[in-house]
Amino acid sequence: SLRFPEKLWKMLESDQFQSVWWTEGGKCVAINKDLFEVEVLGREGQQVFHTQKIRSFMRQLNAYGFTKMQRNFQRSASLPEFLAEEAAASAHSQILYYYNPSFNRAHPWLSETCKRR
Repeated sequence: SLRFPEKLWKMLESDQFQSVWWTEGGKCVAINKDLFEVEVLGREGQQVFHTQKIRSFMRQLNAYGFTKMQRNFQRSASLPEFLAEEAAASAHSQILYYYNPSFNRAHPWLSETCKRR
């Protein structure tokens, strides 16, 4: 049985899941909350993590030293661009971003240092 960080890493590297991916050049984990609940937590019989609740999954992330990040969108001066960015930002409201300095795509060996608090 793999530890939580190892399971998450395998998911990120797999093309089987569309609800979770690397961002920021492999330094952050992005999670589409609604899709993740269906695609990962809602799986019958073949659960990846030992929970069906997003809150429990987020507690696991926190327990392993992940911190929730806020996305900063640079705003454009022109009204049409600004409105387009607003629409994109609201579409991103269900995307959660998590960061852990020991969880970096470019340095896979660091994930072994992710310990439960």
